Amino acid sequence: MISKHNADHYIWGDRCDGWRLVNTKDQSIIHEKMPAGTSEARHMHEKAKQFFFVLSGQMAIEVDGNVHILNAQEGIEVLPFTPHQVLNQSGQAIEFLVISQPNTIGDRINLD
Repeated sequence: MISKHNADHYIWGDRCDGWRLVNTKDQSIIHEKMPAGTSEARHMHEKAKQFFFVLSGQMAIEVDGNVHILNAQEGIEVLPFTPHQVLNQSGQAIEFLVISQPNTIGDRINLD
């Protein structure tokens, strides 16, 4: 069994947390937590498609110039070569899953 309580943990960006639940060449599943007012750098992937699924809170995600607001139990797919950025514009932390196929390690192009 794997959970955020026993998975490999890392800190990214400005006080954001990530837990690697699955980390194989073909797939990555990460449980992430972003405090209020944080964001990631706008980027894209050449190979990986990703699915973002909100567990709690409200996520703003910019996908190819369009901002989508996702609430708990909602998700969105981002295809390869599509610029995107997750933003937490809410007043509370958000937690979500990022499912990537294949794994995004070495497959990130920052756009900012």
